[in-house]
Amino acid sequence: MEYITIIIAAVFVNNVVLSQFLGICPFLGVSNKISTALGMIGAVTFVIVLATLVTYMIQTFLLKPLDIEYMRTITYILVIAALVQMVEIILKKVSPPLFAALGIFLPLITTNCAVLGVTLLVVVKDYNMVQSMVYALFTSIGFGLALLIFAGIREQMEMSNIPKAMQGTPIALVTAGILAMAFMGFAGLV
Repeated sequence: MEYITIIIAAVFVNNVVLSQFLGICPFLGVSNKISTALGMIGAVTFVIVLATLVTYMIQTFLLKPLDIEYMRTITYILVIAALVQMVEIILKKVSPPLFAALGIFLPLITTNCAVLGVTLLVVVKDYNMVQSMVYALFTSIGFGLALLIFAGIREQMEMSNIPKAMQGTPIALVTAGILAMAFMGFAGLV
C-alpha cells in the first residue's frame, strides 16, 4: 500500500510540473509537438531515474558516513551534469533527428530543477533505495504525462482560431494553468 501511495502522489497529486512547478522550462519549451515531447520525456526519465540511483548511493555511502552532507547540492549537480552529457552523446549517435529536435533543451536538462528536485526530495522524504527508485520513476511518468497532455493540447491549438494577442506563450501559460487546476482535483486521493 505504501508504494501505491508513492505512485499516485508522484504521478497525480504532487505532479512535479503542475503542482511543484519544477521542470517548467522543458514543459513550456518542448511541448509544441508530441514527437519532440516524447523524446524529452525519455531523456528526462532516464536522467531522473539514473541520477536518483547514483545520488542515493553517494548520499548513503559517501556523504552521510563522512558527515559532509552539506556538499549534497553541489555533488548532485555534478552527477546530473555528467549524466546529461552521457545522454547527449548517446542521443547524438542513436537518434540524430531527435537530438536536433530537442536542440538547446537537451543540455538544459542539466539545469532542469525537476531532476535536482527529485534527487533532493528523496533525501528529505527519507526514502529507502526501492522507495527512491519508485518515486523517481513515477515522478518521471508524472512529468511525462503532464508534458504529453500539454503537447497534445498545444498541437490542437495550432488548428484553432486564437486571438492574435493570446497566440504563442500567453495561451500556453493559460492552458498550463488550467491543466494544473485539473490536476488539483487529484489532491484528495492521497
